[in-house]
Amino acid sequence: MKLNKKLSVMTTVSLSAALLLSACGGSEQGSSSGSSDEKENKLEEKIVVYSPHGKDILSKFEQQFEAKYNVDVEWLDMGSQEILDRIRSEKNNPQADVWWGAPSTNFDQAKDEGLLKPYEPSYASSLDEGFHDPEWNWSGTSQTPEVIMYNSKEISKEEAPKDWDELLDPKWKDEIIIRYPLASGTMRTIFSAMIYRDYKDSNDPAKGYEWLEKLDANTKEYSANPEMMYNKVAKGEGALSVWAMPDVVMLKENKNYPFEFIIPESGTPVLTEGIALVEGAPHPKAAEAFYEFVNTPEAAKILAEEFYRIPTRNDVEGLPEWITETEIKSMDIDWKVFQEKSDEWMKHWDENIKNGEKEIKE
Repeated sequence: MKLNKKLSVMTTVSLSAALLLSACGGSEQGSSSGSSDEKENKLEEKIVVYSPHGKDILSKFEQQFEAKYNVDVEWLDMGSQEILDRIRSEKNNPQADVWWGAPSTNFDQAKDEGLLKPYEPSYASSLDEGFHDPEWNWSGTSQTPEVIMYNSKEISKEEAPKDWDELLDPKWKDEIIIRYPLASGTMRTIFSAMIYRDYKDSNDPAKGYEWLEKLDANTKEYSANPEMMYNKVAKGEGALSVWAMPDVVMLKENKNYPFEFIIPESGTPVLTEGIALVEGAPHPKAAEAFYEFVNTPEAAKILAEEFYRIPTRNDVEGLPEWITETEIKSMDIDWKVFQEKSDEWMKHWDENIKNGEKEIKE
């Protein structure tokens, strides 16, 4: 990858020209060379993508997009909450075109703040209700169950915690390594789910805060990024974490990490991950092309087979058995409450619960 001087962690690639329609089934582009329609619908020369999907996925789709379009791609890989904060800060001068990957709650927050541009994709009919915003400010790309992850060399399947509350057992003190929650949509969702379990009936987060205090007591470290967390759990510096099931499976099968997972017996939050266009994006036509390109059935199958993402599209065939045969008990969650309360809950955790000495920065 080439390092972009303006965006030091971005990658820029040159991509070859092709028609948008033949590439991904999106909106029609002009087909007559030099026609006014072609000029009107011509894609811009580059696109900027913000995404938490990691360099493996982003690099893969760089290469595939390269074969289709004469467009330079710049991507920035960071946590979904960090993306939301960055797009907020850039509202008056947007830098990103596409936001690819985040829980639906993050997108709903962005929608309410006027940060997203509605776009109904060509494949809209393949998304069931609940897998897209009613006004198409975002659409779902994958479903992500959250799980208890453990190092199978350090802990046997029989010993591993079977449910969320078992993580609070004093025997796990200094065995838990967690991705720093404030920057992570995944971790914010897990923490919010632990609060919501009692909040839904009591309308009081107190018991949830008590639960997080006990988890903090057992936590050895809050890692600055997922890679730090993965590496330390793999090395046995801590034997447990909580994270997204697809990532755990991918790390086990692709990188031979000694990881296994437990689906909590009482149920787990299942996130809808999504994609959205940024309001005021500097490259809107290229943004639509990318939006369509990474959500074709072919792309969904690649994401399932190579990157362990469970698609939201209902027309993807031949999915791996780990998707078709895995039973997930989903928690009953009012995601609107998460959207409204998550910032407040996480601020309380950060200011009143977290042991700051356990926060490890890059």
